[in-house]
Amino acid sequence: MTELGIGIGWRPEIAEAVEGLSGVDWVEVVAENICADHLPESLTRLRERGVTVVPHGVSLGLGGADRPDPARLAALGEKAVALGAPLVTEHIAFVRAGGPLTASPLLEAGHLLPVPRTRDALDVLCENVRIAQDALPVPLALENIAALVAWPGEEMSEGRFLAELVERTGVRLLVDVANLHTNHVNRGEDPARALSELPVEAIAYVHVAGGVERDGVWHDTHAHPVPGAVLDVLADLASRVSPPGVLLERDDDFPPVAELAGELDVIRSTVAATAVGVRSAGATGVGAAHRHGALAQVPAAHPLLIGAGARVSGGPMPGVPVPVPAPVAVQEPRDDARQRLGLAQASLLSALVAGTPAPEGFDSRRLGVQSRALAAKRAGVVAKVAPELPEILGPGFRPAFLAYARTRPMTGGYRRDALDFAEHLLLAGRPEDPAARRGLTEWWQDRSGSRPPGRATRLARAARHALARR
Repeated sequence: MTELGIGIGWRPEIAEAVEGLSGVDWVEVVAENICADHLPESLTRLRERGVTVVPHGVSLGLGGADRPDPARLAALGEKAVALGAPLVTEHIAFVRAGGPLTASPLLEAGHLLPVPRTRDALDVLCENVRIAQDALPVPLALENIAALVAWPGEEMSEGRFLAELVERTGVRLLVDVANLHTNHVNRGEDPARALSELPVEAIAYVHVAGGVERDGVWHDTHAHPVPGAVLDVLADLASRVSPPGVLLERDDDFPPVAELAGELDVIRSTVAATAVGVRSAGATGVGAAHRHGALAQVPAAHPLLIGAGARVSGGPMPGVPVPVPAPVAVQEPRDDARQRLGLAQASLLSALVAGTPAPEGFDSRRLGVQSRALAAKRAGVVAKVAPELPEILGPGFRPAFLAYARTRPMTGGYRRDALDFAEHLLLAGRPEDPAARRGLTEWWQDRSGSRPPGRATRLARAARHALARR
């Protein structure tokens, strides 16, 4: 397993600060935010200094009902090669639903949504992971996500679900301890139980992040300091196995560099304080490792841990010998399993982003919280990818966008979303201020390459939107 050390999420807003931080062994970059043939100069300088850079994907949707998009896989692989990365990471989540599989409109969540912990979903996920492993040039690790809602009728705990995923595919794990804490507050799930059930020896690295609690709901914001409760989960994990890497995530409301350095120091000391116990336990043999919930001293590529017929993701991790397993037939999910999963996910996503009724068995109040969170995230990202819109619309940008998002789901990326939002306002004759409307028209024309829609076009599009909502 590659030893990464202590790292921080690289973001353009803190690029200079990250370069100046001492004791940063590696960084992680959101894969969709960079181009393989035009890397940010800051990342190039970090690489020249010997800092490892790991691309972290957010759009594959490996937990979705459809097979992974070859173009997205190819793009992720190209970025891994360009960065000289030892591995790539993604999420155990779905990010879109609908389309030909369900004969319904394709919807984009714009965020990571939980996969039901059922046999159908696990079968589909395992096949999708194997497809990704075959396509990627480096090993793959998958992250557990935070969730505000729970699927009815789940058949496994999170730890057992992850353990079976590893046993069947050999994929590595990116364990987010902040997400374990989030699921503890929001869903009553015990982080200690999850850690005791999952194969900690398969951990590639660990995420640590902050959040905030509002009205009994924990929001994994990545915009607040890391709380003590998350550090406690990190300490529990580090008492079971020495994590190859630990990374601080921060995505918004970036603090001064001294505060970032302080959080890294706290993370470093938390891991170091418990690593002594792991080393001591290792000296007493396998029995002690069992007491920590896993065979922590056995190499991660050992066939007893990976399981018969499983594969090491994208090839071996550097420095880890890989035994050749005996050929075992792998049962792929039937198309009806994919369709059942697809229908369930489309129904949930439609309720979250298109205002359709909550599917049976879901907590409608929690779905409302999740729906508002998705809309708020869309507004925030659109404001970043199209900063001219908040400038043109002023304080009216956010309420106008949230009203738009209630009935207009994403059908493409955030840049498409920004264009669709601007067109929506113009079709409605808004904003009322002539200067602002003129500015929005010019912005929309410049980026869409179109003239403002005429009356016939407006009527046709309004009719299409009305039909799509039925």
